[in-house]
Amino acid sequence: MASSTTTNRLILHDEPQTRHHLAGSPVGRRLSLTNVHFRIPVSVLIICALVAVIQNQSQQISAADILQGGDKYSSATTFAYPLPEVELKGIAIELESNAEVEWQRSAYHFQPDKNFISDPDGPMYHMGWYHLFYQYNPESAIWGNITWGHSISRDMINWFHLPFAMVPDHWYDIEGVMTGSATVLPNGQVIMLYTGNAYDLSQLQCLAYAVNSSDPLLLEWKKYEGNPILFPPPGVGYKDFRDPSTLWMGPDGEWRMVMGSKHNQTIGCALVYRTTNFTHFVLNEEVLHAVPHTGMWECVDLYPVSTTHTNGLEMKDNGPDVKYILKQSGDEDRHDWYAIGSFDPVNDKWYPDDPENDVGIGLRYDYGKFYASKTFYDQHKNRRVLWGYVGETDPPKDDLLKGWANILNIPRSVVLDTQTGTNLIQWPIEEVEKLRSKKYDEFKDVELRPGSLIPLEIGTATQLDISATFEIDEKMLESTLEADVLFNCTTSEGSVGRGVLGPFGVVVLADASRSEQLPVYFYIAKDTDGTSKTYFCADESRSSKDKNIGKWVYGSSVPVFEGEKYNMRLLVDHSIVEGFAQGGRTVVTSRVYPTKAIYGAAKLFLFNNATGISVKASIKIWKMGEAELDPFPLSGWSS
Repeated sequence: MASSTTTNRLILHDEPQTRHHLAGSPVGRRLSLTNVHFRIPVSVLIICALVAVIQNQSQQISAADILQGGDKYSSATTFAYPLPEVELKGIAIELESNAEVEWQRSAYHFQPDKNFISDPDGPMYHMGWYHLFYQYNPESAIWGNITWGHSISRDMINWFHLPFAMVPDHWYDIEGVMTGSATVLPNGQVIMLYTGNAYDLSQLQCLAYAVNSSDPLLLEWKKYEGNPILFPPPGVGYKDFRDPSTLWMGPDGEWRMVMGSKHNQTIGCALVYRTTNFTHFVLNEEVLHAVPHTGMWECVDLYPVSTTHTNGLEMKDNGPDVKYILKQSGDEDRHDWYAIGSFDPVNDKWYPDDPENDVGIGLRYDYGKFYASKTFYDQHKNRRVLWGYVGETDPPKDDLLKGWANILNIPRSVVLDTQTGTNLIQWPIEEVEKLRSKKYDEFKDVELRPGSLIPLEIGTATQLDISATFEIDEKMLESTLEADVLFNCTTSEGSVGRGVLGPFGVVVLADASRSEQLPVYFYIAKDTDGTSKTYFCADESRSSKDKNIGKWVYGSSVPVFEGEKYNMRLLVDHSIVEGFAQGGRTVVTSRVYPTKAIYGAAKLFLFNNATGISVKASIKIWKMGEAELDPFPLSGWSS
């Protein structure tokens, strides 16, 4: 690998007039329920009805099961068989109109009005506004023609769409304006480094800058006339060189940025470049870090976290009470991996605290559907905020029919877990709570005996913020002898797999008969030495009757300390569920596509499918309002 790279302009060209378009139209976020019709064969509906009758007749209902909560839940169902009792064969559902899938649109997650969205780019706080740039296809609901959409917000929940920031209109980015990052220079100039997919699909690094950095909206962007500023160095494949990070200044006064790459086909790595003028970069002889057998690294991120407090940090905040997070998005497995370690700012080297949990082989931000994430330091609230995109798991033809694809997560604050010191804490930013209903439903100390399922009557259950805690008798836990050392969420039978100590949790987006459902739950597995390990899982396997949908059991282990209650928070938003266990130590995001459990038909349950323990549950449920996503009224704007 070369120690330096020089760049020269390959083609002289004129700057075409930048094309500006609004990223979407001011249409409503959701169609009326009266416009939704599902073309499911009548025979299937008859079968479903028969199964519901059979299930109702088989339920064992006892007055003793109707615990505290009055008419909040009408009955408690005890089941001695795996959840659900009856599983109908999957149906290949053919969608015939956009209205049939309009219910899948989120109500309070970020997404444009139409078409394809993916990687968040250049998030930043500037002059009173949060800015979010993102990869966007203005012409279709599938990948292609990648343009940078641009939206602004006061709170990262309600958004205004602005004209596109950049479009693919030069030879060096004609196949896509790909992932990039924002940097604010000491003089206040805002710049973007981004990857351009060139006409031959080679990945070239480019520079763009705000025409007027004193404009709070950052409306106009200009590409540097000397682009591209970086070509793949010797030894690096022309498609293995992408996603420049935010720049930071090192102790020698030079600026640094990192990029994702791989060498020898399988060794994922992060390259380090130095610069003094932002147009000429020098490649370090050594990589920041590399891990064998992890493949191509995308969207590399390096940032500090405090070991003593919860405030966010900037790269300049080095010291004895600081750890550094190195993160990469694995191009081969499509997961976002991170590790905790130390950073040498003089030699630009990063070292993991635990080599067995190195980047790409240890911890993940999210054990469900989540990718291409990026953090930024929010100086307005002194915090570090994480964005990522949550892809679809339905067929592309369905995305084309509904006219859109993919959603961004609710932005999360990120801090080090100072109790464990070995993982991060991710938590939805506090602003999302502004969408909570003023009143909430609460169920206290609900006794969940082995094999029990309790419906919670709350009305419509498709837009929710749920906080639930579960208590287990410690003596009962300690006295359990059965070992379950091989348990793993992803290889288990899901929520129907019964153990002595689990699963127990919450069922969301379920229809009344639970033929469709998404259980999110804890499972406690004991080792032969008596110690236990807790898992946090989400079981999509019965989330939809449509057999064309991808369905998995997601999850991972989560640390639970002595004296802690088992707790989870769930953000439910039609076709996306974000789950946070133990205050955000482990996070699991699911995409679900029910055909029956939609709008008013969606139900909520508590369950305990363990065989050997009773669980006491308490739960609060807020209805969530809709976020505002509108075009910015530029005609009346004055800075």
